[in-house]
Amino acid sequence: MKPLAALETALFRPIGAAGVWARTALFEDIVEHLAALISRQRDECAEVLRFPPVMSRAQLERSGYLRSFPNLLGCVCVLEGGDAAIRAAAERHGAGGDWTSSLGASELVLSPAACYPLYPLAAERGPVPDDGWVFDVAADCFRRETSRSIDRLQSFRMREFVRIGACADVVAFRDAWMARAVELAGELALPCAVEAANDPFFGVVGQIMAVSQLQQSLKFELRIPFGAGAAPTACMSFNYHRDYFAEVWGLRDARDGVAHTACVAFGMDRLAVALFATHGLDVARWPHATRRLLEL
Repeated sequence: MKPLAALETALFRPIGAAGVWARTALFEDIVEHLAALISRQRDECAEVLRFPPVMSRAQLERSGYLRSFPNLLGCVCVLEGGDAAIRAAAERHGAGGDWTSSLGASELVLSPAACYPLYPLAAERGPVPDDGWVFDVAADCFRRETSRSIDRLQSFRMREFVRIGACADVVAFRDAWMARAVELAGELALPCAVEAANDPFFGVVGQIMAVSQLQQSLKFELRIPFGAGAAPTACMSFNYHRDYFAEVWGLRDARDGVAHTACVAFGMDRLAVALFATHGLDVARWPHATRRLLEL
């Protein structure tokens, strides 16, 4: 039996596609309490934005995602042509044929991370103020993962705190959150470690990018084992982008200096699974400190 099989049965319902699940009330209640806990941690100056599960294809292309993670991307496709062409595709399916041959890419892609739509939106506001900006963003995201385990979904929810501003301020924000995340995990009685990491860049060139990311200490992850002896799973990440997104979107201060960006990402579904994997399915028997922090 799979190590997480009991949790899978209790917390999710299969809906016909790997890594995509219906979620039970038990699971959703914990996700909602986690979301409230995270909201209580955000900077009082943070601007809250909630994004849909889709975003502009042109914006994602401009961000460079296809150079780094083309294997993870999902594009929204639609039946093209007039009524007759669309009807023919539908009838072809009815006759046992392949209707998908009539699909064409739309102007939308599935959002791979909650922060991608933010940077062009922020750039439209003009110069970044001296004290920068802080955002609280969230979205349902998609990545074409091959895993069938509940600790690595294709469709998942991501919450992020994003800092845009001067280099020193952005790095301080990222580093402070690495320390705070360990404290929160301890208060939730979750075993964890923060470790240097790299994104899963695609191809041979991607391997070079991954090494560079590690060498520059641009990415760290908070990893939690989902059960005794299990390999730890990344449940949060702390990412310093340097001036990458600022250069792409023209994020500059009033003196025309380039801004820097960083984000702290919470994997909402993974954090919830981690709580159940660590403390069990009977929420009433979770550690008192965990219940108090989550206001259960």
